[in-house]
This record gives sequence, structure tokens and C-alpha cells, in this order.
Amino acid sequence: MGILEVKNVNKRFGGLQALGDVNLSVAENSCHAIIGPNGAGKSTLLNVLVGKLIPDTGSVMFDGQSVLGRKPFEINQMGISRVFQTPEIFGDLSVLENMMIPIFAKRDGSFRMHAIESSAQEKEIIEKAEAMLEDLNMADKRHFHSASMSRGDKRRLEIGMCLAQNPRLLLLDEPTAGMARADTNNTIDLLKQIKDERDITIAIIEHDMHVVFSLAERITVLAQGTPLVEDTPEKIKGHPKVREAYLGEAA
Repeated sequence: MGILEVKNVNKRFGGLQALGDVNLSVAENSCHAIIGPNGAGKSTLLNVLVGKLIPDTGSVMFDGQSVLGRKPFEINQMGISRVFQTPEIFGDLSVLENMMIPIFAKRDGSFRMHAIESSAQEKEIIEKAEAMLEDLNMADKRHFHSASMSRGDKRRLEIGMCLAQNPRLLLLDEPTAGMARADTNNTIDLLKQIKDERDITIAIIEHDMHVVFSLAERITVLAQGTPLVEDTPEKIKGHPKVREAYLGEAA
């Protein structure tokens, strides 16, 4: 069994079958990509995994425990963190203050903004946040206003904020969307570093085939809400149906 097991998941929105008999197994400490065209059901599946949607039928198990019926913050506390398409950071705060927020939440089980106001007294929190920024090569930006940074640096910060919670599964929703190629390559390098240095499983939804084939060990292709094929990147590249329907010129 994988650390994440999705079995016979179905989800309808009125007359639209968004997910149909989806089965997915993500091996522990692997990087598993989910690809497919717009409307294939990728975002719907991701929202099922993080508790934003409840499937009509089927099961979703994380490390042997069902995630169904749990609230998103409860799923997060189980060890699942999600990186959104658009970087979700606190633009009015500094980079260091952003990094302190998940560390406060991990310690206290919740977070209140007034904690930042008294954070000068929180030596341990500050030290942990600065250590994480060092790991991200962002220590020189710790006092930057986070809203002023590039999209690539915002994404790097958001990934770091997720890692500060010590997740076992990191879900990435098009993490390089809207990035210049240099920022995309830097993000690929960061994710490779995370994978090499941590006991962590990564599941990634991505349209950029350069990103997918740079990171993934297994790839699942969705078509109209149903898995078309799952295999290694080498075999996915050569699969005629995948090349014709989903990779196109990117192949």
C-alpha cells in the first residue's frame, strides 16, 4: 500500500461527472505527478484529497487513516500540506514573519495575528524560522516585504511555510504556473533538494511537462475524470494515446 490510497472515487456536479472511478496509489517518499488537460478532474481530485470536497463514493486513505469527513485543518494536522496555484502568503508581513506563522501554529495548534506583535520575545520561534530561510537560501531576504518579491520567491516562501509544519505528504497544485523559465528551474531544483533531504512524499499537478519529467517517478494521466494510464515517465513519454491527447508539442 502507498502512503496515499484513492479507491473508486466518484464525484458529480449535477449532470457533470467530474471524477469517475478514480484509483490512485502514491508510494511513500516518491514524487507522483498527475497530468491531463483542462477539465480532466485534476483540481477536483486535489480538493477531495485536502477535504474541500467530499466524493459521492469511494475512499481516500492517508497512512491507513481515512481523510473523508475531516476538515482541511484536520487533514493538515495529519501530515498533508498543500501548495496552491497562486502563492498563499501574507503580503503585508515580512518574509521572516511569514515563516514564523506556521511554526507558531505547529507549536500552539492555532495562530493569532497578535502573536507576531509580541514575537520579539519568541527566540525559539525566530531561530526556527531563520533556519528554514537558510535552507531555502532566503536568509538575505528575511526582512523583505513579501508582497514585493518575484513570483518565484513567493512560491519558495510558501513551500518553506508548508515544510515548517513537517508534513509527510506535500501536494503541489501547478507550482510553477506563471513563472519565468529561470524561476521554474529554481523551483525544480528546490523540490529536488527537498526530496533528497527529507522523508517526504510529493504529489504534483502540473501542465509544464519539463517540470513533470524533471521530478516525477510515476505519472497518472487523467482524461475526463478517469485515469487513462499510470506508468513511469519514460513509458508515459512513449505512450501513443498520451502523446496524442495530452503531451502534444510538449512531447
